[in-house]
Amino acid sequence: MNENLFASFTVPVMLGIPIVTLIIVFPTILFPTPNRLINNRTISLQQWLTKLTSKQLMITHSPKGQTWSLMLISLLLFIASTNLLGMLPHSFTPTTQLSMNIGMAIPLWAGTVIVGFRNKTKMSLAHLLPQGTPTFLIPMLVIIETISLFIQPVALAVRLTANITAGHLLMHLIGKTTLVLMSINMSVAFITFTILILLTILEFAVALIQAYVFTLLVSLYLHDNT
Repeated sequence: MNENLFASFTVPVMLGIPIVTLIIVFPTILFPTPNRLINNRTISLQQWLTKLTSKQLMITHSPKGQTWSLMLISLLLFIASTNLLGMLPHSFTPTTQLSMNIGMAIPLWAGTVIVGFRNKTKMSLAHLLPQGTPTFLIPMLVIIETISLFIQPVALAVRLTANITAGHLLMHLIGKTTLVLMSINMSVAFITFTILILLTILEFAVALIQAYVFTLLVSLYLHDNT
């Protein structure tokens, strides 16, 4: 039972070689690219959504922070496309792997911290010690703030992994329940099938929302350091 339940989270292997890299690259092929002077409706809609999202992410940033806009939009599109990839039947969701999410979160978090210490050294160090702290609490608060700083990338990765994994597991369980109930009670099976349809719609929304949340938190970390 457990093997069947978690089978969709195991990395696909072909001829003994993990093909996760090909799976990660696959969604980018689906994005339409302009190849004419006048864009079609799909490309125009894609560009409009990209500009709107970029404006929302960068509206509070300084000119130095706005130089990260291309990277943040690319990150948002990458996470959103890989999340949506997992909604296809018999597919694999790369963002359910904690190792992959940690691999994205740590370099991005480290980049924002390095930028902060480079451009605003005093302010970055001041974040480790709140103003007005009693003298005897200074060592303890510095340790606590330092730990909270290093926990940020872990929180980013775990949040994305947990939300995507939980939704997929719930869909799998309700789908199995619906199949079992079809041979027992069709009316109850219809109810569970309706719940499954609604949950599937919700999971499409969660796939996009989690991509935006991940990118927004990276953007906030960047805002605090530029």
